[in-house]
Amino acid sequence: MNELLSQLWTPELQSAFTIVVVLLVVLYVLSIVWVVRDAYLRGSFWYIWAIVALVPLVGVIAYCLLRPPLLQIDRDEQELEIALKQRELMKYGECANCGYPVEADFVLCPNCHQRLKNLCMTCNHALDPSWTVCPYCATPVAGGAPRRGAVRPRSGATTTTPHSAAPQQARPARSRSRSADELSAQ
Repeated sequence: MNELLSQLWTPELQSAFTIVVVLLVVLYVLSIVWVVRDAYLRGSFWYIWAIVALVPLVGVIAYCLLRPPLLQIDRDEQELEIALKQRELMKYGECANCGYPVEADFVLCPNCHQRLKNLCMTCNHALDPSWTVCPYCATPVAGGAPRRGAVRPRSGATTTTPHSAAPQQARPARSRSRSADELSAQ
């Protein structure tokens, strides 16, 4: 049997066996390095996984089955995207009166006409009701927050007074009475 084994164990077979063993050792070391590096990048306890990976083949398989699903950088990027989307959503809100979706710079609710913000008397920028000074022109907001239902006219806008409103209401009444007179005359 020794003679048969010595005939089969040729120098070429010895060198091939040596090459295969060296490749297996290199593959084993590289698998440990991969497990440690991947565990580190995924934010896991890399030193524990390094010990587990020392068990040949079983350690690497266990790591592949139990490793975290995302790399740390991917998790950070996801969190940044979520924060960005939340910041974009913060530009929008709801009317406290009717729940209609409104943008952050709306002064009135387009649905129920509830006052959402005040206007600066000097620069006409929308102001938060809790502000005591306009951050755009540094004008103090007069007397705190005005009535929520009152609408301040913009500067330069014409306002209607009770005198000018009365003739406008009377005109349609006259035209109605004229048309009634004309109809009775015909």
